[in-house]
Amino acid sequence: MAKSIGNKTNIAVFISGRGSNLKYLIKNSNYKNSLFRVNLIISNNSNALGLKYAEKSKIKFYVINYNNIENAEIKLLKLLKKFKIELICLAGFMKIISKKFIDKFNKPILNIHPSLLPKYKGLNTHFRAIRNKDKYSGSTVHLVTEKLDSGKIILQKKIKISKLDNVKSLEKKVLKIEHKIYSAAVCKFLSNL
Repeated sequence: MAKSIGNKTNIAVFISGRGSNLKYLIKNSNYKNSLFRVNLIISNNSNALGLKYAEKSKIKFYVINYNNIENAEIKLLKLLKKFKIELICLAGFMKIISKKFIDKFNKPILNIHPSLLPKYKGLNTHFRAIRNKDKYSGSTVHLVTEKLDSGKIILQKKIKISKLDNVKSLEKKVLKIEHKIYSAAVCKFLSNL
């Protein structure tokens, strides 16, 4: 795997919304001993609040129109090559990555998911965990494959669901975990390459 300046791996972060995981990836990438550097940020949403972290950190970002997936993915592949990206981190990116894109990029793509995979793939994870009276929920960082939320698990952390939890409170608890484990998972993954 090619290393960038200072021996850090260039990563791209894909977001669609508030970008709170992006914020922590940027923060952790600035540590001297970090194994990665956020070199590019992609969003499918020009109003994504997370883009303010890109501006604040002076990281190049692009908004990609997803009306035509094929065109969007062609643009993405060019940008990823231009910025020498070795790893993509999906952080609340609300678009499905196609098999064609995965094959053409041919480098690792990680995703953070708000459940203890393989439980609750897809959406509404907190609602489903509460409805099923689960004792625990959590977050999982996994490799992206063509099958939704089914790739190899890199790191997982669980938290207790209290009887008082609702969808909103559980979402907050899980998000706190996500902020801690995403960077740790990226470093764990890179150090095992």
